Amino acid sequence: MKIVTIVLDSVGLGYLPDAPDFGDEGADTIDHTVLKTAIELPNLARLGLGRVPGVHTLPIEPSPLGAWGRMKEQNPGKDSSTGHWEFVGIHLEHPFLTFPNGFPEDLLQKFSQAIGGRGWLLNKPYSGTDAIRDYGEEHLKTGKPIVYTSADSVFQIAAHVDVVPLEQLYDWCRKARELLTGEYAVARVIARPFAGEPGDFYRLNEKRHDYALVPPDNVLDAIKAAGYDVVGVGKIPDLYAHKGFTREVASGSNGEGIEKTLGLMDEPINGLIFTNLVDFDAKYGHRRNPQGYGEALVQFDQALPQFLQKLADEDYLFLVSDHGNDPTYRGTDHTREYGMLLLAGAGMAGKDLGTRQTFSDIAASWAKLLGIDWTGPGNSVF
Repeated sequence: MKIVTIVLDSVGLGYLPDAPDFGDEGADTIDHTVLKTAIELPNLARLGLGRVPGVHTLPIEPSPLGAWGRMKEQNPGKDSSTGHWEFVGIHLEHPFLTFPNGFPEDLLQKFSQAIGGRGWLLNKPYSGTDAIRDYGEEHLKTGKPIVYTSADSVFQIAAHVDVVPLEQLYDWCRKARELLTGEYAVARVIARPFAGEPGDFYRLNEKRHDYALVPPDNVLDAIKAAGYDVVGVGKIPDLYAHKGFTREVASGSNGEGIEKTLGLMDEPINGLIFTNLVDFDAKYGHRRNPQGYGEALVQFDQALPQFLQKLADEDYLFLVSDHGNDPTYRGTDHTREYGMLLLAGAGMAGKDLGTRQTFSDIAASWAKLLGIDWTGPGNSVF
């Protein structure tokens, strides 16, 4: 059995009831993108996406090929870490730490010492593309890394590859990860390499690396311990600190992630194939680029029939999302929204899965399919 689970990173289905607490009332990634771009998503509609409450811009398929629903996030946050950790049955008692005023001076002094006294630039919440635009030239002159954060629990380090080779940047991130524990335990340290010349800097998103906190034991560990395959594609293994996987497959773009996941479906894998398609979020949502976001949705929609064709009788395909990132919304941050839940496989056609009360219903559903005794949070859709 293959359980193929694809995270359409940030493809939210409308703002959650608690979105006003996050400043996100009115956000609606899927509807606003469709309205702005007039794209058509016929294959997602055929699975039932247009029947999900709150989705108003897609046709209502009379005979859906799959099951449809949406998920409420219980974890206190709206980023990849909180969403992905909840998928696998991890509920957080407290939000991950954020640093809206930048990181403390003493912490950055320790970081500077750890990387050879290089110092730092910026140290405040900032757009990543703006960071290299505004500080890239000074970085070229001084060699100081550009350190910044966002509304999320992240410590991001940007460096030009001609000044700081990739492996050195990754080493700096590992050193930062060692420091960022306890009172400074951010969810992720992110390497943000860039290239180009002043006035024309660009990020090398395919060379990005995330260094996450090590998660507690979760359903991925249980699946692996039961002898099943757990294959992570794209940034999935990074988000769980590479814990709970039997195999990791790198991917630098949505197109590559789609291609590699389709290839894995042809292999004799028994267990979970878990893929993240990050371009929606990283390339288009944060950049508030609805046209690019829409084109990425169309790209996936056009590939969807291939996934369905490759499903064997005992296989299942889950399509989920971890938060929103409405490309028409104010600011540049994620948005607190319902997660997508579409499901194809035996017996799924025409089923309304309703509004699930936690993303952890994914963990419970995987465990049910694989016959694993799972006592964590969540209720199986089966």
